[in-house]
Amino acid sequence: MKAEIIAIGTEILLGEIIDTNSAHIAQQLPELGIDLFYKTVVGDNLGRIVETFERAWSRSDLIITTGGLGPTDDDMTREGISAVLGETPTVDPDLERRLRGFFAGRGYPMPESNIKQAWLIPSSRALLNPRGTAPGWWVEKDGRIIVSMPGVPPEMERMWTNEVRPELERRSDGQVLVTRTLKTVGIGEGTVDEMARPLYGTPDIGIGTYARADGVHLRIGAKGATREDAWRRIRPVEQEMERIFGSAIWGKDGDTLEGYIADQMHARGATLATMESCTGGLLSSILTDVPGASEYYKGGLITYQTQHKIDAGVPAEVIEEFGVYSPETAKAMARAVCNRLGSDYGIGITGLAGGEPPSDSPPGTVHIGVATPEGTERSLTITMNSGRAAVKRRAVTTALLLLRRALLDEAR
Repeated sequence: MKAEIIAIGTEILLGEIIDTNSAHIAQQLPELGIDLFYKTVVGDNLGRIVETFERAWSRSDLIITTGGLGPTDDDMTREGISAVLGETPTVDPDLERRLRGFFAGRGYPMPESNIKQAWLIPSSRALLNPRGTAPGWWVEKDGRIIVSMPGVPPEMERMWTNEVRPELERRSDGQVLVTRTLKTVGIGEGTVDEMARPLYGTPDIGIGTYARADGVHLRIGAKGATREDAWRRIRPVEQEMERIFGSAIWGKDGDTLEGYIADQMHARGATLATMESCTGGLLSSILTDVPGASEYYKGGLITYQTQHKIDAGVPAEVIEEFGVYSPETAKAMARAVCNRLGSDYGIGITGLAGGEPPSDSPPGTVHIGVATPEGTERSLTITMNSGRAAVKRRAVTTALLLLRRALLDEAR
């Protein structure tokens, strides 16, 4: 089955939002034995939407669209599909009842402009959307399928998972592609490639290396008539990769560093606290993205100004001797927050994300410290002048990796 994804919305074309929906869908189509040939972005213009749909209709078996299902005049996905198929939309009574009930449940009447969200054409059926007012469309005609989903990511992801993917899975008759991603850290991309190279010639297996912010990823892929068949081909290669890389592998597939840290803290019955300067609370935010973080994460302090670091317990003499932007101050921050919040482990981050007044450290230099229950501290310094946002993200990733290293050393 040949597939095509169309993202609809002028805001995507203008760069006001990032099209994460297409990436989410594209990652999962190979597992269903569906080949993705094209991805297109089109703005909120009916003529261009129709033109894009006509081109997709002429070359693809499956067309997946996101966006353009709202109630306003510039939401024209339904109109575009109707024009291409030569069908007239009408209000579906059941959808109208659901729509009015949605608004009534929130205590206010439905704007009449929303009635278009109850439209269907003869070739379509509705895809339910309990997270919003816009049902999706599943359209079938002349051996082709159009799936239209909302552009709001939580609505789209729920609809894809519960309504669309299961139906596509039932219809899949081709080979499925299964992948396993192993995430390594502490080894450069070239070295990872050399270490994995003996496995590159494995029959029916594809292997690739990718540098990422959290290390170097190894992706193992295999096709099979079924997912089980593909996994049987992958498992021996995965096991050999684990033997080769050992503890350098910190996670697989969708694992995150913050999730890894949470698992390790839960397993040890340990606690963590953080003191941040230039990252401005980003580390705290990422740590608390993991469900159950409150069981181990004591909290965080944002001590952006030097005096606040001292007030939080960083010795003034450390800052006077080594400077506020230094490995020694980062370690002192980690230890101070342990003492202040009563945690087993602490992380301290200080540095120049960029644009601060002149100092001995160049912009983009960040110092990270980790304190452990044994009374030891370690530090790591990174320098990357890629803009404040990128520096902050890299600093947080590095802090989690440094804490991971401390936990591994303790386990040896």
